[in-house]
Amino acid sequence: MKWMFADKTIELVQGDITEQDTDAIVNAANSRLILGGGVAGAIRRKGGPSIQQECDQKAPIPVGGAVLTGAGNLKARYVIHAVGPRMGEGDEDRKLEQAALSSLKVADTHRLQSIAFCAISTGIFGYPIDRCARILLRTARDFLQNNPQTSLQRVVFCLYDRPAYETFAAALKELQDESRRPH
Repeated sequence: MKWMFADKTIELVQGDITEQDTDAIVNAANSRLILGGGVAGAIRRKGGPSIQQECDQKAPIPVGGAVLTGAGNLKARYVIHAVGPRMGEGDEDRKLEQAALSSLKVADTHRLQSIAFCAISTGIFGYPIDRCARILLRTARDFLQNNPQTSLQRVVFCLYDRPAYETFAAALKELQDESRRPH
């Protein structure tokens, strides 16, 4: 599913984020940047040890922050490690929005043209996927619309399974409908 506006694209795909052929993929990281389980574990296994070695030099980073490393053996050139919130820590929506925005800014600073996000914080951090979808999609749309000079041309949301994809697709449709309404 794609949403094109101006010369930018927001795209939803179902699959494995480690297989995405974008300039960068976003890792749902912890503050210590330890590539343990979930998306981070898959990135470590497929990308090789160089990613963790770079993470060790850049850690720790705060919740809402993001840093860039190389991508080792992955198809992507870079990994952007974004620290999302744990449910129950307070102010989770703002922290998730900040993690997404930090990732987009890191990509733009490095003049990347494409980035693939996972559903940040929805794994062991327990964040509800429907809220995640609305926040990540809205943040991407707003960033692309408010920064016409950004190098980013394509923002992909790579969802691992069908239910996650469908949740993001419903949120994207809501956002498209909202954008069509007169203000």
